[in-house]
This record gives sequence, structure tokens and C-alpha cells, in this order.
Amino acid sequence: MFNNFEAFLLAITILTLTPGLDTALVVRNSSRGGFADGATTSLGICLGLFVHATFSAVGISAILAQSAELFNLVKMVGAAYLIWLGITTLRSVWKGEVGSLATECAHKRIDVKRSLREGFLSNVLNPKTAVFYLAFLPQFINPEGSAFVQSCLMASIHFVIAMIWQCGLAGLLNSAKSLLKSATFMKRMEMTTGAVLVGLGIKLMVEE
Repeated sequence: MFNNFEAFLLAITILTLTPGLDTALVVRNSSRGGFADGATTSLGICLGLFVHATFSAVGISAILAQSAELFNLVKMVGAAYLIWLGITTLRSVWKGEVGSLATECAHKRIDVKRSLREGFLSNVLNPKTAVFYLAFLPQFINPEGSAFVQSCLMASIHFVIAMIWQCGLAGLLNSAKSLLKSATFMKRMEMTTGAVLVGLGIKLMVEE
């Protein structure tokens, strides 16, 4: 077991509950395809945590934190992906492809691979998560044990907390049937989440 379990649990819970890219993406995809889409996206996001935990354990994240060129390259790729997701969402609104959730779910099957891919890539390509894991996890590593095993254990705890929170959000949106049946509400939600994704991508690009 790693050190300071209670402190880790409190810190990682606060991090998970703080609104950010993960929340925006789950909300966006839940509005697109209901609970299944949001939960699958959450699964993809949470699977990405193990990539960062592995990188942190073997020291790859240290390169991201210390090499400005490599950090900027990953940062730009991740930011461009977020902007692309946001623009795709806004384009679907402009083209009139967004309707009520009830209509969409009745005529479309959820593309599980797409939802997993979007969640996974948005997490893996986010250098802030990589640097956070580099700075955060070592504080709790017991030097007498395996850094890899302990990092994966902490990522597993983060996985469970994030899945509960994000799936809860997806379920809450899905239960608001009167709102989700409204095409006007859906368009506004898509426009808002699309704009947030673009904004987060731009912020990531210009942030030092």
C-alpha cells in the first residue's frame, strides 16, 4: 500500500469533482447519445489514467515536465484535438443535426468505439494530466515498494471515483427527460459544451 491513503483519497476526490475537460466531454456526449454514450466516454477517460500512471512510474512524464519542446508538442496535439471536438459539435448544431435526445436514441445506435476513443484520447493527450500525475503520485509512493504497482493502485482508485462521478452526471442528464426531449435545449447544450471544448483547447494552447 502507498503512503498517506487518506490524504490521497481526499485530494483525488476534489480533483475529480472539479469541473474541467472530462466533465465537459461527458456532458457533451450524454446530450448526444444519452447515458450509454456518457458512461462509455467516462470509461475511455478513466482508462487513460492508467497510461499516465505508467508514464509517471517509468519517468516519461518527467520528460514532459522538463522538456519545453516535447511538452509544447504534446500540448499542441492535445489542444488541437479538443478544438476539433468542439468545432465538430458546433458544426452539427449549425447544420441542424442536433435534435431531441429521444429522437436521436430512437434512430441511432451508440457508437461505442467512437465514445471510448473520444474519452481515451482527450485524457491521454492532455499534458496537464501527465504533469499532474508526475507531481502528485510520487508524494504517496513508498520507496520500499514497486512504484509501478503503487501508481496503478492509485490510478485504480481515481478510476473508480471518476467513473462514479461522471456516470452520475450522465445519469442525471438522462433522467431529465423533459429537457432532453426539447430540441431547443439540446441545441443550446451542444453549443455550450462545444464552445467550452474549444475554449479549453485554446486555453491549453496559450497556457505556459
